[in-house]
Amino acid sequence: MKTFLEEYFGSIRSCFDKIPHENVEGILHVLLEAYTRQATVFIAGNGGSASTASHFACDLAKTTLGPEPMKKQKRFKTVSLADNIALLTAWANDEGYEHVFSEQLKNLARKGDVLVVISASGNSPNIIKALETARTLGLHTIGLLGFGGGKAAGLVDESIVIESHDYGHVEGVHSVIGHMMTSRLRKLILELNDVSDGE
Repeated sequence: MKTFLEEYFGSIRSCFDKIPHENVEGILHVLLEAYTRQATVFIAGNGGSASTASHFACDLAKTTLGPEPMKKQKRFKTVSLADNIALLTAWANDEGYEHVFSEQLKNLARKGDVLVVISASGNSPNIIKALETARTLGLHTIGLLGFGGGKAAGLVDESIVIESHDYGHVEGVHSVIGHMMTSRLRKLILELNDVSDGE
């Protein structure tokens, strides 16, 4: 058991060590700028990544509000495209599962909004379709990816690609990245609001 744990945790640690810090900073800049402009951040993922998408959307919407959330007027506008089960199954049943995210974007997204895709393989057809649609709509695109990035790597403006082909490792690191970004954005937003309040 000890050897298994050492190897498992060592592999996870290696994934974190290989993340380019400048990529993290680039994504944080895009998200903070979206908050400042009140653009909407859409987040999409399948399976375990759908849960991560929902969790990240929740954290951006509420956790970034800081210690007195009820007093905050300016908030992150976030939508997890994985959450509307009726709409997801309607598109999937009637037109095909590859359209479940892209068709929602056509309803909701505006030029200047942001799409975050979370995908271990980077090759899910509905993720690729969402990115292609986002490009035509004028959205800025971000990918939290793994497995070398897949097709999605060539379609996003910013990305973090986890250097692993283990789904558990990639999905686990994506979840931690979401928490890290939430924590950092919370601090940056509090600083922005302090400056604003002092003017």
